[in-house]
Amino acid sequence: MCAIVGVVNSQDAASIAYYALFAMQHRGQEASGISTSDGKLCTIKGNGLVTEVFNTESFKKLKGDMAVGHNRYATAGSASAGDAQPVAISYALGELSIVHNGNLVNKDEVRERLVQNGAIFSSNMDTENIAHLIARSTKATLKERIKEALGQIIGAYCLLILEGDAMYVVRDRWGVRPLSIGRLKDGGLIVASETCAFDLVGAKFIRDVRPGEMLSIKRGQSEFASEQLYESEPRICAFEYIYFARPDSVIEGKSVYAARKLMGAALARAGVPEGADMVVAVPDSGVAAALGYAKEAGLAYEAAIVRNHYVGRTFIEPTQELRNLKVKLKLNPMSSELAGKSVVVVDDSIVRGTTSKKIVELLRTAGAKQVHFRVAAPELRYPERYGIDTPTSEELISYRLNCDEVCEYIGADSLEFLGLEALVEALGDERKYSLVSFDGDYFIR
Repeated sequence: MCAIVGVVNSQDAASIAYYALFAMQHRGQEASGISTSDGKLCTIKGNGLVTEVFNTESFKKLKGDMAVGHNRYATAGSASAGDAQPVAISYALGELSIVHNGNLVNKDEVRERLVQNGAIFSSNMDTENIAHLIARSTKATLKERIKEALGQIIGAYCLLILEGDAMYVVRDRWGVRPLSIGRLKDGGLIVASETCAFDLVGAKFIRDVRPGEMLSIKRGQSEFASEQLYESEPRICAFEYIYFARPDSVIEGKSVYAARKLMGAALARAGVPEGADMVVAVPDSGVAAALGYAKEAGLAYEAAIVRNHYVGRTFIEPTQELRNLKVKLKLNPMSSELAGKSVVVVDDSIVRGTTSKKIVELLRTAGAKQVHFRVAAPELRYPERYGIDTPTSEELISYRLNCDEVCEYIGADSLEFLGLEALVEALGDERKYSLVSFDGDYFIR
């Protein structure tokens, strides 16, 4: 799960890319980078948040009316600055810069084959595989080289590839990760992982990039060309709605906020703890589900857990030690509201269980008489291979323990998860979703 953005035909391309990445900081906090083109490419990237990587001097160098940018959340590679994106290279046809959101499931096989054929890698990212495949192609144009490279990779991907006077946009045939295109006020085009980026920079949503589609956007042209490379088999990742996306984004025509409220309501219909006094959310991604739960259950919603917004998201921190510390730094229960109360606390998911355990401890320390934990997602039992950092089954508490055992581990008085059918109903059962974390259906092979 990363954030990508592309801007074409705007004199403020670098600044727009910067603000779009800022709006999508939640999708990756490890590194950030931007490449621009004024005929020649310039790239600045590094470890840290968007505001830490770029400064006034950066934008004196990032010139041109075209740009691509990236916020990194590591699913392949390491936390080194060398694994920050964009991946910029010089090759036979000139220069190019690539940003990628997703995960290539055959990355090791492709890399080994490239190394055996003499390729020298400068990073551990699967994205660099794509750069090598393009560079080694003998096709006459970058567009044809991209197509040839895509025929050798397997996985979930959204790609933006920038050359001197054009940008190419590709989404895999399943559309696992979101990608949309919009129109800027100055007439330029913007492509971004989430529509919340459009809101910040004042862009008007045009449409989602279709699964299996390639867009070609040329310098000086107001419209884009479209080519359907693969027959689409749409399966947007359900976790985009559950956790990853900002609630003010619209993904595949569905409001993330509205979907989360429906998940919470469905959770309440499955049963409400007897004697419950209030509903509280684990902020921020649990808020909409908690509101939906409270309304359906006829209980008061209280914002009794306060979040420090200057601390990052705990799930996407790379080490467990940092995750444990950040729970205390990030969340502070209000004793004045919780003391002596039976509380239903709603969260978006339980992954490893350690964060949930800390939350229950904090609520009890704040004086809660009972803590009933409700999860607006099914049990996570399988590692996700398409862009989420759950590489092994052993890291998933629901793979190792049943619901009662998880409840005992986190120290709650009761625990309920949203059923898989209820999740699909809340999202809308008119289409398929990527549900591999819940059902183990690894449909990309």
